[in-house]
Amino acid sequence: MEMLTCKDASHLISESHERPLGLWERLGLKMHLWMCVGCRRFERQMTLLRLAVRALGKHPEAVDDGAEFPPEARERIRKALTERRDRQH
Repeated sequence: MEMLTCKDASHLISESHERPLGLWERLGLKMHLWMCVGCRRFERQMTLLRLAVRALGKHPEAVDDGAEFPPEARERIRKALTERRDRQH
């Protein structure tokens, strides 16, 4: 088995949030993560980001009104999150 590059590993980390990885993909990624602190950090960050987006999707009112977005953009974001939450339920 050929060692994954960090670019390959980061791609698989992202893919793993969208689809189940195959056996060889999982094994290659685990081996790379065992040796690469940067990619382990990236994997943790991606997991945290995914959890934060899910939580925000369930609570669109949590969008910070003090954010540096114009009111129209905040309203579009709030509306999109509400619609997405409603579609999932």
